[in-house]
Amino acid sequence: MDRKRVVIAGLGDSGVLTAIRLARRFDVVGISQNPGLVSGQELGTRLARPEDWARNYWIEFDRFRELDRVRTVHGTLTGVDPSARTVSVCDADGKPRVERYDALVVSTGVTNGFWRQGVLQSTTDVGAGLREAHERLGAARSVAVIGGGAAAASSAVNIAVRWPDTRVGLYYPREKLLQQHHSRVRRRVERRLSTAGVTLYPRHRAVIPDGFDCAAITAEPVYWSTGQPPIHADAVLWTVGLVRPNTSWLPNELLDDGGFVRVTPELSVVGADGVFAVGDVAATDPLRSSARNRADGLLAHNVAAYFTGGRVRRYRPPASRWGSVLGVQPDGLEVFAPNGLAFRFPAWSIERVLQPWIVRRGIYRGVRDGDQYIVTKG
Repeated sequence: MDRKRVVIAGLGDSGVLTAIRLARRFDVVGISQNPGLVSGQELGTRLARPEDWARNYWIEFDRFRELDRVRTVHGTLTGVDPSARTVSVCDADGKPRVERYDALVVSTGVTNGFWRQGVLQSTTDVGAGLREAHERLGAARSVAVIGGGAAAASSAVNIAVRWPDTRVGLYYPREKLLQQHHSRVRRRVERRLSTAGVTLYPRHRAVIPDGFDCAAITAEPVYWSTGQPPIHADAVLWTVGLVRPNTSWLPNELLDDGGFVRVTPELSVVGADGVFAVGDVAATDPLRSSARNRADGLLAHNVAAYFTGGRVRRYRPPASRWGSVLGVQPDGLEVFAPNGLAFRFPAWSIERVLQPWIVRRGIYRGVRDGDQYIVTKG
């Protein structure tokens, strides 16, 4: 009996983990606009220490042992035919192709600034993007970070620690940072920001120009709808949550008003038999939290149950966000639970225990050693 084929549309963080889960039981085809896993995690580390970030968050597909069974296609999704059970792709050479599926997993993520782009990229493109953002910030004497979420806080702390002579200001629209996190997390992160020398500017809501998509570090003045005078900085980093789902290739009837994929609590797509969605693109809850809560295991179970008629499981999102906020700091890594309590990995354990054993061996089930990308000069 032929093995069922599962096409995974998008091989970012959620897509890779889902492919790893499914590859032992099914024929899996993964379609990616990137030439490997280019994670959307840890923006602050990516900006301040891009080579450290690349070592753990930019990994070629052929280094994942569990992806040896997966056929990867480097290209851009252009359409889907749910009745024929096919997806259309324009590959990296510009040639159209069609991939058949028995089940389809949509994990194409979102576009969110220059660090998450829904465009076809080569290895050279990824490296150039890392280098240009790092060098732009390194040359600045003043940096304004706009936004009140985890990406903003992480960026501000890491920039201030990496370049202590740079004046860093964090501007956010409400009284408190991290509105989607527990209050314990908020208080802890605010203390770390102050210790790093970041100046906090609450109640500053930026005026975002029409058509601006936060896809660049800018130098123009920032104006405020909350009445403060405009500010000037050598580099302005926009982390204001203007996300756009990468769903232009999907029929409108599968999407909600924001363009995200409508799903049931079992992560199946409403109105499309045999189609599932996971990650930032899936409208699971207001925080679209399945990407950060390891829903890949639940999704893989439900895909298998779809084929066998087994019992499916429901995704239950947490009430608040959890995990790392600031990334690895000189004294280690803090990971917050949903109740706001922190677990600390000491600095020595990051490259000796956390990455090789918990992440590469435990989560990814084996990652081969590879050449280190050189993304900064000197």
